[in-house]
Amino acid sequence: MTTVNDLSTTERTLAEWQARDAEVRARIRHTGLGRPEQFAGKTGMQVFEALLAGEIPAPPISATLNFSLVEATPGRAVFQGRPLFEHYNPLGTVHGGWIATLLDSAVACAIHTLLPAGKTYTTLELKVNYVKGLTEQVPLVRAIGEVIYSGGKIGTSQGRLVGPDGTLFAHATTTCIVLDAR
Repeated sequence: MTTVNDLSTTERTLAEWQARDAEVRARIRHTGLGRPEQFAGKTGMQVFEALLAGEIPAPPISATLNFSLVEATPGRAVFQGRPLFEHYNPLGTVHGGWIATLLDSAVACAIHTLLPAGKTYTTLELKVNYVKGLTEQVPLVRAIGEVIYSGGKIGTSQGRLVGPDGTLFAHATTTCIVLDAR
């Protein structure tokens, strides 16, 4: 019988990611849009705490593209996805749009975690570098976004899309504009 101590670092990482995925998905009551009162008066970090607790519905795109928010701390957001055959481009690898969507979610939401109540944002620019082809042979990937700068009007962040063995598939940067919430 294999024990956790016998597992390689990659196998341990994958097991941890799978456990976190199951934990997060168990809290998701449904997908949809949150109601305005669920966001009113909350800081960006409080919004992510509510999302992770299942108090605000997961956005519809997370079900469509098979990814989810798995971690949020001030200045950092992590999304995890399972590459599927349905995400393939004609060349037989995962479409760059799927990768860009995960990275955009991570880098933009990293900025969102630092917003005060009454503020929102939108992406002004996203730059993605694809460095290795991704296939469904990789069981899970994580998009890890971290803030570089957060100011009153502009936020910038960077992110990496990695596999459980640490393989880098793509990296990105973003610039977001901070706006008053309606």
